[in-house]
Amino acid sequence: MAHTQNTRNTRNTRGTTSLRRALRREVPSTVGLLADAQDFAAMRRYRTFAFDDHTTYLRETERLLKSLATSGGHTTVALFDPDDYAAYCTETGLDPDSPASRSRYTAEIAATGARVPYTGQPIDELVPLLIDTAVRHATWEYATMLLTDAGQCADCGQDIGRAAFDQASRAVLRLLTDAGPGTHHLVCSIPTAADNLLAVLHTSRTDTGPAVLDSAEGAQFVTVLAAGIARETPGGLVLRTTAPGTTDRLHGWRLDQGRLVPLTEAEVFNAYCTDADTGEPLPPEPGVEYRAGFELAPDDGRPTHH
Repeated sequence: MAHTQNTRNTRNTRGTTSLRRALRREVPSTVGLLADAQDFAAMRRYRTFAFDDHTTYLRETERLLKSLATSGGHTTVALFDPDDYAAYCTETGLDPDSPASRSRYTAEIAATGARVPYTGQPIDELVPLLIDTAVRHATWEYATMLLTDAGQCADCGQDIGRAAFDQASRAVLRLLTDAGPGTHHLVCSIPTAADNLLAVLHTSRTDTGPAVLDSAEGAQFVTVLAAGIARETPGGLVLRTTAPGTTDRLHGWRLDQGRLVPLTEAEVFNAYCTDADTGEPLPPEPGVEYRAGFELAPDDGRPTHH
C-alpha cells in the first residue's frame, strides 16, 4: 500500500510539474536592455547592479534571451533608459537600487515604451533594431504632442490636429494609389524648434490590390506629416518606387502653408543630386528616374479650417 501511495504521489508531482511548465510557456517575458555603453555606465552607480563590463552584459543578455526562447514563450526586449528609470523611481517612491524596482520599471516600459519581439536575432542586430525603434517611438510621441497642442480653429472650432491627421491620411493613400504597383519607400521630414522630425514608411502594392501598410509604421508616418500640416511649417516628402523590370522612380513634394505641393522634375533632381552639407553637385544615381510629384486633390494635405 505504501509503495502504491508513493507511486501516485510521484505521478501527481510529475503531472503538476508538467502543467507548471506548460503554464510557463503561456506567460510572456520581458527583458530591459541597456543598449549603449553610456546608459550601462549610468547604472553602475547602483550597488545591486551586478555587471561592470558592457560587452559581458550584452553577451549574458543574449544567453538569457536564448534560454527564454527555448521555453517556447514570447519574449519582448524593451529599451532601458537610466534617466527615465531614476525619474520613475522618484515619482513612484521606489528604491532605484533594487532589482525589484528595475523589474517593475521594465514591465511598465514594455507596455508603453519602445520594444521589439525577440525572434532569435544576434545581439549585434537586436541593439540597433531596438535603438531605431526607440527613435521612431519618440518621434511619434513628439509629433502626437504637436498635433494635440495645435488646438482648435478660432473661426470654426474645428480640431486642427484631427483635421490635419485626416488630410495627411488621405494624402498618403492618394500618393500610394498614384504610384502604382511596386515597392514604395516614403520619407517625410518636418523641421521643428526642438529637432527635425523624420518618418519612414515602407509598403508594397500588387497590380490589383491596395498598398499593404504596417499599422504602426503607417500611423507614425501620417502623424509626422500631419504635424507639419497642422503647424504649417516647411517640410518635404519623397517617394521612391521600385518595380521588377523597370528603373526606380523618385518623386518629391514640399510642404507650403499646410499643403503638399509637387516638386518639378528639375527640383527633384537637384534635391537628390546636391550635397546637403556643402551644396556641391553629386552625380545622378544610376538606374533612377527623377520625376515631378503628383498633383493632389485640393484638400489633400491641407486642413479644411483654412
